[in-house]
Amino acid sequence: MSSIQKWTVSEPYLNISGTLLEGPFYDKSRNEFRFVDIWEQKLYALDLVKGPASLKCLDTSESIGVTANIANGSESQKDHIVAAAKYGFAFVDRNTGEISYVARPWSEQDKLHKMRFNDGAVDSKGRLWAGAMNDPRVETPINEGVLFRLDSDLKLNRMVEQLTIPNGIGWNLANDTMYLTDSPTGKIFAFDFDEETGNISNRRVHFDLGEPKEPDGFAIDVEGCIWSAIYGGGKVIRISPQGKVVGEILLPTRNITCPVFVGTELFITTAKDDTNDNQLPESIRYGGNVYKVDVGIQGLPKYEFRVDH
Repeated sequence: MSSIQKWTVSEPYLNISGTLLEGPFYDKSRNEFRFVDIWEQKLYALDLVKGPASLKCLDTSESIGVTANIANGSESQKDHIVAAAKYGFAFVDRNTGEISYVARPWSEQDKLHKMRFNDGAVDSKGRLWAGAMNDPRVETPINEGVLFRLDSDLKLNRMVEQLTIPNGIGWNLANDTMYLTDSPTGKIFAFDFDEETGNISNRRVHFDLGEPKEPDGFAIDVEGCIWSAIYGGGKVIRISPQGKVVGEILLPTRNITCPVFVGTELFITTAKDDTNDNQLPESIRYGGNVYKVDVGIQGLPKYEFRVDH
């Protein structure tokens, strides 16, 4: 039996006591790390040369679940990123936090109110994938979640229905398999992926956590392993291409939401511990902070969203 490599993190890198930190992203061109607080409707950015003292925060008018860079934006889009926000896909002004929607899947008021977008990723052809779920501040999530794909012509495609909390999305090294997490099921699913068309098929279980915790967002390294945040479990696990746990990062708070690679370091977002944090002294309320750890391996680069002009 192969041993599991382990790391332990004891202190936050960014101690901001947020609520639901998510969407960590490394912008290599700017050497900038950014992330969001979904419930507090905030977008954070950090200059990695200057460190924590450079952290900036923008208030956004609505929640943002995930962001990505735009590869070939127009002159008017040069200071914008793309995001999956409360009501759909949008461009976000990285200087002001202003959200401008480009594709909204619902017009019915009840859907607009009770759904919000969550995690996502851009594929190798520049298409943005993101999942929508019931907004927990409106109602408890049930299987009304949908995975959408936004193409470069800004047209929406419904790709997977009847999800509960669609979360981490990514692709294997051969780029012929797409992974998708549905958190409450405890499972990361795999699909056959057609790079040219963006079509997916043959859904199956790639990994089953097998315990009452939830896999959340993930990152993929250059060996094809998935680093999955375990919400409620206080850890990030490294899952081999064969679906076996081969590594584990232990963190000092329960609700781990998503990792992203910055070189060989993983930057990890977390959420406030909704059961214990209020009973803890303020000095050790570790939920809702950002952590980092050097795991000695690089991550796969993030693709950028491409727009047809």
